[in-house]
Amino acid sequence: MKVTFWGVRGCIPAPGPDTNRFGGNTPCVTITGDSGTLVVLDAGTGITVLGRELMSGPFGKGQGRATILLSHSHWDHIQGFPFFAPVYVPGNSLTIYGLGAASSRLEDILEGQMNPHFSPIQSLRNLGATIEVHEVSDGTRFAVDDLQVSTIELPHGETSIIAFRIEEHDTSVVYAPDVGYPNGQVLDRAVAFFDKADLLIHDTTYSSEDYEGRAGRGFSSFDQAATAAVRAQVRSLSSFHYDQDYDDATVADLLIRLRRRLDELGGQSITLVEAREGLTVEP
Repeated sequence: MKVTFWGVRGCIPAPGPDTNRFGGNTPCVTITGDSGTLVVLDAGTGITVLGRELMSGPFGKGQGRATILLSHSHWDHIQGFPFFAPVYVPGNSLTIYGLGAASSRLEDILEGQMNPHFSPIQSLRNLGATIEVHEVSDGTRFAVDDLQVSTIELPHGETSIIAFRIEEHDTSVVYAPDVGYPNGQVLDRAVAFFDKADLLIHDTTYSSEDYEGRAGRGFSSFDQAATAAVRAQVRSLSSFHYDQDYDDATVADLLIRLRRRLDELGGQSITLVEAREGLTVEP
């Protein structure tokens, strides 16, 4: 199993010379199974970079197949989808799973961002690829070829997100962006879901100082991610969803502090993955 980061920024894209090291695209991560199965986690602007790369292979010939798992439908997690090149090639097949009151509701949300007031692309049905949309909720389980997927619903401000656990053989990856724990206390049920994951990709939007004034926005601090990782005894922790206002120097400093915090909590054995665009790791 390989994990590649295509977008690691939160809320809005943050391009520019001050964010080149970690990247300015919004969330998109891929998991590639040992047999080549492709799972895409979220469809922020990072998915456009992924799409250009995929076009050099089967997706450029209308022979591609992928599954997209959407943690939620805030724009920074879906705004790249209309510009994902493989969706315009007939023969490609995409299956989308995401949080919604019903599959039709999730499809309406994706369709809504293609409203002519917002986009020159006016319908999912105008796209060349075959697209299926499925709703998931707390505790949903399903298989994507040899990959086993399970879900948990976690709080995100006044709404919620779906975190995904993807397992292949003895390897597990948990994707938990945009998590905002009530009163800043990591939930026991979240720890149980993260338990002993080989890689936990966890929201690290804010420094502990900035979190104090922004707790109601539904994100985690670097310290809360460390707490979750240590309590769950994960093998490695990846930072993710950096605040759009943090430049590279700020993120780098926060990562030093995150490493220190892991060690202080007893997580010296936990590997810290410093997520940046283009990074590939094997959990």
